[in-house]
Amino acid sequence: MTKTSQARRTGYPYAKVPALTAIFWVAKLLTTGLGESASDFMFLGGHWITLIVTALAVVGAFVWQFRTSWYQAVPYWTAVLGVAVFGTAEADIVTYIVGVPLPLVTAGYAAATAAVLALWYRSEGTLSVHSITTRRCETFYWLTVMCSFALGTAAGDLTASTLGLGFVGSMALFGVAIVVPWILHRRGTLHSVTAFWAAYVLTRPLGASVADWLLKPVHADGEGGGGIGLGSGAVTFGGLLLFMLLVAYLAIKRPDVQDPIESIDAQRVASPAETPNA
Repeated sequence: MTKTSQARRTGYPYAKVPALTAIFWVAKLLTTGLGESASDFMFLGGHWITLIVTALAVVGAFVWQFRTSWYQAVPYWTAVLGVAVFGTAEADIVTYIVGVPLPLVTAGYAAATAAVLALWYRSEGTLSVHSITTRRCETFYWLTVMCSFALGTAAGDLTASTLGLGFVGSMALFGVAIVVPWILHRRGTLHSVTAFWAAYVLTRPLGASVADWLLKPVHADGEGGGGIGLGSGAVTFGGLLLFMLLVAYLAIKRPDVQDPIESIDAQRVASPAETPNA
């Protein structure tokens, strides 16, 4: 019996994360954009206050999420949104308040993300989201999510300002980059789990670039290019409304709830050559 199989027998009967449907990626992109705009909006009240408030919100969301025994849309996506705002605030403070250069910040968060994934794989033998059925797997999952949001924030700022691509250029860059893992996976040259995590990380700078383009002034000096000037408040509350409607739909209709672990295992035994989606 493998370590993962043994964990499944002693863990939750259902996975603690949603199925990887198209609506998952829509919700993920919404949270990435909201993380950027909400952080900017809250910064108007003070950078350190924002960091403390969002940290407390994340702790509360994690308590709620970890107390559930299966994936539930409201606590899960509340936790994702909290991490998105906190990760953005954290990365921005390290870069713009503490003064650590963006290339170094980006490299640091990339190393942290890689380290968490390596420890997760060493512990569980898999990085598949289908394996999020124990408290330990779930902890590794959320550590990865936190690191990936901070990494995406730094990477988006790096391309927009340091590399001078601007918001539109960054949107184009990450929009193309996020398709690459999917193409490689479809061609059979990239494992599904690797493709998932690559795309997951890339959604953050893509969503943040879109949000920056929407909220920043037409001439955002020093940030590599201007936006269309809607403002952080309008973008935040508009995005939050869309997010709440989407999560309400997921909570009511439950189209993204994974099958019981026993059913998933039975399907894999019946089709051992089939590669899982993630």
